[in-house]
Amino acid sequence: MDSTVLHRLALNESPYPPLPSVRKAMRRAVAQAHRYPQFYPDDLIERIAAWCRVGPDRVVVGSGSVGVALQLLQAVVEPGDSMAYAWRTFDAYPLLAAMVGAQPVPVPLSPDGRQDLGALLTALDHRTRVVVLCNPHNPTGSLVTAEDLSAFLRQVPRHVTVLLDEAYVEFARGTELPDTAALLDAHPHLLVLRTFSKAYGLAALRVGYGLGAPGLVARIRRHQLPFGINAVATAAVKASLRAGGELRRRVDTVVAERERLRHELVGQGWHIRPGHANSVWLAAPDPVDEGAAALTAAGVQARHYPGEGLRLTVGGREANDAVLTALAGVSRPQAPGRRP
Repeated sequence: MDSTVLHRLALNESPYPPLPSVRKAMRRAVAQAHRYPQFYPDDLIERIAAWCRVGPDRVVVGSGSVGVALQLLQAVVEPGDSMAYAWRTFDAYPLLAAMVGAQPVPVPLSPDGRQDLGALLTALDHRTRVVVLCNPHNPTGSLVTAEDLSAFLRQVPRHVTVLLDEAYVEFARGTELPDTAALLDAHPHLLVLRTFSKAYGLAALRVGYGLGAPGLVARIRRHQLPFGINAVATAAVKASLRAGGELRRRVDTVVAERERLRHELVGQGWHIRPGHANSVWLAAPDPVDEGAAALTAAGVQARHYPGEGLRLTVGGREANDAVLTALAGVSRPQAPGRRP
């Protein structure tokens, strides 16, 4: 079996390198690499706040969205407290819980791959300090609608901080999308987590941010690492915000490829529900283990959860065509009427 990796589709990375204008800004920043960045990333916070149309006191920045999540846990969790999240989800959350001495409380997904909001609420008790929602969900791509999210937030006890991970929100489409910025005033225990790694294609530079009530943000900022956001990353983010139109067109291309990939796989006989991230989720009882083996043989690196599922990052057209060719020999076409 040839194990050469031709297409990296395991980490939900953008298939596109930084835009030329972004690379130019990065090169200028590299020329000043002998100088320290800002002690705290105040300029970047102000730029992100203006872009999000909120006050700077509502923004916290960290080393990727996972860095902001860690800062939140450091701010609100004491050893012995618990942290609830749907499982399966982003692999870092149980690791972060261990780092701050929190008891992890994984709550199984519903059979259709959605986060079970009722079960998550039931899992909350007096020890719970944080509950995590991913919207769109990683790895299944499912979406919590605006109505369901509002109802969930109203029922979460005030001593529990809601960490709403929106790492993939730029790829979501539809009329049921929550307006999370509008929820911040009503829910001071909510932190909305976003990143420049996915849609903006800056995964290697590690910049994420959170939006929350000023009181919560102030607590989180006490755990901001001095000199923690490097100057090259800062320059790249600022340039990316100036190039919003170009980046949106790139995201639209990824979304179109996602829908093409899903449509073609469904035509091959795979059972795939609509997703809202930059990936496609294949779930058991479809032959996901056999699919993973076929992809590896074809030089395609995907995220394989043995016996459970297969997450395929949406790549460029060539990579997606390689996926379709590899999986065509594994799927078993079924009669019309199969679930979407």
